[in-house]
Amino acid sequence: MTRFQKNCLLLLALVLLISPWAQAQLVKPPVWNVRLEGKELMVGKQATVVLEAQIPMGWYVYSNDFDKNLGPLLTEFVPTSSTDYSVAGKLQAIQPKKKYDEVWEGDITYFMGKGRFEQPVKLLSTTGKVTGSLEYQMCTDLTGQCINYELDIEIPFTAKENPAATEDLQKEAATLEEAPLEEATSASPTTAEPDSTLAGTADSASAAASTTDEFAGEEETASLWGFMVLAFLAGLAALLTPCVFPMLPMTVSFFTGRSKKRSEGIRQAFIYGISIIGIYTIAGTAVAAIQGPEFANWLATHWIPNVFFFGIFVVFALAFLGMFELTLPSSFVNKIDAKAEKGGLGGVFFMAFTLVLVSFSCTGPIVGSILISSAGGELVKPVLGMFSFGLAFAIPFTLFAIFPEWMQRLPKSGGWLNTVKVVLGFLELALAFKFLSIADLVYHWGILDRDIFLAIWIVIFSALGLYLLGKIRLPHDSKLEQLGVPRLLLALITFAFVVYMIPGLWGAPLKALSGYLPPLTTQQFSLNGSGNSDPTNASTEVVLYGDLLKIPHGIPGYFDYEQALAAAKREGKPLLIDFTGHGCVNCRKMEENVWVDPQVLKRLKEDYVMVALYIDERLELPESKWYTSSYDGKEKKTLGKQNADFQITRFNNNAQPYYVILDHQEKLLAAPRSYNTDIAAFVEFLDGAKAKFQATQK
Repeated sequence: MTRFQKNCLLLLALVLLISPWAQAQLVKPPVWNVRLEGKELMVGKQATVVLEAQIPMGWYVYSNDFDKNLGPLLTEFVPTSSTDYSVAGKLQAIQPKKKYDEVWEGDITYFMGKGRFEQPVKLLSTTGKVTGSLEYQMCTDLTGQCINYELDIEIPFTAKENPAATEDLQKEAATLEEAPLEEATSASPTTAEPDSTLAGTADSASAAASTTDEFAGEEETASLWGFMVLAFLAGLAALLTPCVFPMLPMTVSFFTGRSKKRSEGIRQAFIYGISIIGIYTIAGTAVAAIQGPEFANWLATHWIPNVFFFGIFVVFALAFLGMFELTLPSSFVNKIDAKAEKGGLGGVFFMAFTLVLVSFSCTGPIVGSILISSAGGELVKPVLGMFSFGLAFAIPFTLFAIFPEWMQRLPKSGGWLNTVKVVLGFLELALAFKFLSIADLVYHWGILDRDIFLAIWIVIFSALGLYLLGKIRLPHDSKLEQLGVPRLLLALITFAFVVYMIPGLWGAPLKALSGYLPPLTTQQFSLNGSGNSDPTNASTEVVLYGDLLKIPHGIPGYFDYEQALAAAKREGKPLLIDFTGHGCVNCRKMEENVWVDPQVLKRLKEDYVMVALYIDERLELPESKWYTSSYDGKEKKTLGKQNADFQITRFNNNAQPYYVILDHQEKLLAAPRSYNTDIAAFVEFLDGAKAKFQATQK
């Protein structure tokens, strides 16, 4: 297979990953390497179970060192009752990444690319096995899927005798046989000897066991050329972010009139573009090698850079509005000009560096995904990725630097150039509050709640509309003799946007702005009283697990499949299965953006019997309900594992959210659906299934 063919296959795989067809297939779990490590394997001494994961591209695994009440499923080691070993502490996540998640409204930790967990254990016999399971959740932001997995662990070991500890260990083993599993899990690590710290890998013949083969062919699955193409496309996408696009006029202003010679101007423009590429490549790779993608997350979420960017955008906005001109100190400009005459290009580099710095708050998440490839010491891939990103990012700025006359020829005062600058000033003033909002959310200052944020935006865009109509004049504006049609249309669009935002002051969701506004949970006042109310059923029967689980928006429903199916037959309605999860981000997005729509909500309440099957619910069922799965041969004891097994065995799918509609004979009435916020398509899905159900009933 040629490299070109491999690149085509890579791009095809990425397309399939985000397609609806891919969502209907079983997603393969990470490749795990599990082994036992220790300075010396000896009875009574501490060893470490090392669990290393190779996570599929585009997916991530949640760690276990953040607030479990946020929502995502924390990774957990569940030991089996054994006299061969005991746990000697909690499962440790080794250097996970950290970020603030706006969906969960809190800090989470996770692994992408590669992950490592360590579980300390104490060996109680000379020969035996460390057995248990690792429960974790893998998600992707590309399609919104979240999948729960369980990894069986079985590591045989041989340890040296330790006569001094034999009697104590016999007592401990006897205690473990009688003690509940929860007590064994919470054993204290203080019994570890001082010399039992991890120092190396034990002999592979006696101390290591792997659940799978070593991960191989990483370069085969993600070729450098394919990666560079994706990084280049990411750079083009970054140009459309609100931090970058308004910087174009700044570039034009800087290069206008800097050189009298055409050749010198072109040379400076190329140096400008090369500087952008070089800064991204060198700085980005240095961050990857020293601090990794966490720095990008810090830059995007920490209060210091966000408040700084807030201030920068306010300054830019005031300058565009005409309050003052943005100029460097005259002494500094004179020095730069003097160097420029001698070939010095410090000013050009400074402008490129300023662009990279200011835009990094928006490009940080994109750059961070490229830097993730450096985890584990890989250097060539992030260097080429950052080069490709910087190349795409630099092209339009270089072109505007080469041809500044494209905008220079426009009237400088009272014409389109000044109008464009003023409009950008209003936009930058509005976008500045997004940076302040991020800091406010992360640190819970409570100074920029959703309704306050909306009030500020409503005032800013109202002022912009009045300016476009000529009711407000700013410095450098000429008198507006007549109102052009394009300007009138822009004013009408602006006022329509203002009208759209006004209901948000009373709790309207404003779905089109969900990526910019603070979450609804920060709303101080809301007329929408329905919220996530408890489900109410027409019958007086007790809803199984209804004391633990809820369905939002007052939708009647159940949480047990058999009970829901019986209710559907009794009420003469089709059964809608919602495979969901507590830690499912896109499940919440569907509920907040699709279910809440009046067309959808009416149908969910009146036309269907709904059952919400939580695949990550850890409620342990009575032993009489336990069974062994025909899919993986494992015993399913909890409600969540049984629901997940039901989804896999019946519908060949293991991702959430997943919606299935059945008739009373448990046959499909429509093709199942996964995450898709197209309301019209979801309504069509519901109506089509209902029509087919009614036809079969007749």
